[in-house]
Amino acid sequence: MSTNFALALVLFSGSALWAADTITPLDVKLGQWESTMTMEMGGQLPIPQEMLDRLTPEQRAKMEERLKASGAKGPRTTTHKSCMKKEDLDKAMSFGADQKSCTRTIISSSRSKEEIHLECAIGGGKQSGTIRVEAVNSENVKGTTEMTVSAGSRTMTSNSTFTAKWLGPTCAPNQD
Repeated sequence: MSTNFALALVLFSGSALWAADTITPLDVKLGQWESTMTMEMGGQLPIPQEMLDRLTPEQRAKMEERLKASGAKGPRTTTHKSCMKKEDLDKAMSFGADQKSCTRTIISSSRSKEEIHLECAIGGGKQSGTIRVEAVNSENVKGTTEMTVSAGSRTMTSNSTFTAKWLGPTCAPNQD
């Protein structure tokens, strides 16, 4: 999960899902935000078997070695700044609702908390997970994601925690 997607989840999920599903948006301020996400991944990269079959034994061994080394590094933490504008709150970010292969279930929704379950069938594989977001107050947001992606006998899990804090009403120049 990229940092930009995590920040979008943190800051926009309530309002975006409200626009798409008529639910209550999270109560957060506009302006400059900073988010920090810690993610840990495990399992095997869900690459379709037909793609693996096209790799030479050397390519496959090298790819698996890189994945193993990446997983051995443990949790990864990233921090990102972005700008949230009124038009961002009005966007209908769908988190899979615009894809016919995905279904989204709103478990709960209020101005302070959201829980969303996602299920997608993509490229012969399956992705499912839960996103929980809490607006602690209008200047602080926290949450978790738990995702599982599988293709054939290969399954990868991704678990993350994130926080975002409002830095102020003015955004840095050239900030998303």
